[in-house]
Amino acid sequence: MLEKLNELTEGHGALKPGHGLITGVIALSLAILCFLGVLAFHFPEYLTTPQLRKSYDVDTIRKIMLVALVIAGGLSLVNIIFNRARWLSAFAFLLVALSALLGGHKVDVNPNFPDHTPYIGLDWFILDLLGSSLIFIFIEKLFKHRKEQPVFRAEWQTDFHHFIVNHMIVGFVLLATNLMVHKFFGWAGNDGIRGWVQGLPFWAGVLLIILVADFVQYWTHRAYHEVPILWRLHAVHHSAKSMDWLAGSRQHILELLITRTLVLAPIYVLGFSKEVIDAYIVIVGFQAVFNHANVSVRLGPLRYIIVTPNFHHWHHSQDQEALDRNYAAHFAFLDYLFGTAVKSTKLWPERYGVLGDYVPNGFIKQFKFPFTWKG
Repeated sequence: MLEKLNELTEGHGALKPGHGLITGVIALSLAILCFLGVLAFHFPEYLTTPQLRKSYDVDTIRKIMLVALVIAGGLSLVNIIFNRARWLSAFAFLLVALSALLGGHKVDVNPNFPDHTPYIGLDWFILDLLGSSLIFIFIEKLFKHRKEQPVFRAEWQTDFHHFIVNHMIVGFVLLATNLMVHKFFGWAGNDGIRGWVQGLPFWAGVLLIILVADFVQYWTHRAYHEVPILWRLHAVHHSAKSMDWLAGSRQHILELLITRTLVLAPIYVLGFSKEVIDAYIVIVGFQAVFNHANVSVRLGPLRYIIVTPNFHHWHHSQDQEALDRNYAAHFAFLDYLFGTAVKSTKLWPERYGVLGDYVPNGFIKQFKFPFTWKG
């Protein structure tokens, strides 16, 4: 069973319907998330994110977990009975049973633990993976651009490993960026400017925070392409040869820290309200995934203002006319304003990835790549 499971996770391609693989993968995915959720219930001080704990509706989470356990258990049991991918479904059912034995959705959560406990963001990983996969796989099925590209396309494992690591160490990233922002930009706060910014209507504050963040992100992103030592880091992100909702997760941890620090600095200095920052976090989280998604959405004339998947796919292209172009993450007009927008008669790029394909595949190799590359 373990050998077949390992073969499945190391392979890629479309899952053939009628053999129980699709329902088996769904059951196993839900079972794994439920098992991780049970662990988070048992050890919230070490496995959950402090910023998220205050926002949880535990009863709602319990109901979601119960539904997921029932679906995972039901799908796996049906497959076992009808001998459809029995090895896969048996593993899923074992995880469901283990989750139930550990308390399942009824685990009592102990709220009494010391503050500032070292933690990993297991809860953030679960929520983001569940939300992203449910939303964006569905969107990609409805509006798919490359129709031949399966959900489990080539190199999906590498991007998933980046996704896991970058979400699990969310505590380290938040702590490091917070320290760097306060250390290097704490002096720049101005009460007069902060008062004006905080006095803006909510909608104006949201538009301004996106514009400010994207302006900084544009020049930071451009520097990653034009400064050789920074390109060493950024080349990892560009090495993805397929675009989908998971491809944006391929990012070196040092690039993640540098970019977040520089983008969060003006947000901190200008003193945006918590409500505006929360709205920005939702928007940037959605668009970071959506821009890489395998969807054909252009938005008509709005594509000259707002970044779409079509706009950002060109940025990841190996096509000559697209190299070092389309840097913006939210507002496409920044590239038109600074003369870096792609100008092509073609609707979509042909190939993705780094020109020359010199970045190795695999999370560990890509983590070491910026420090070992001699180019």
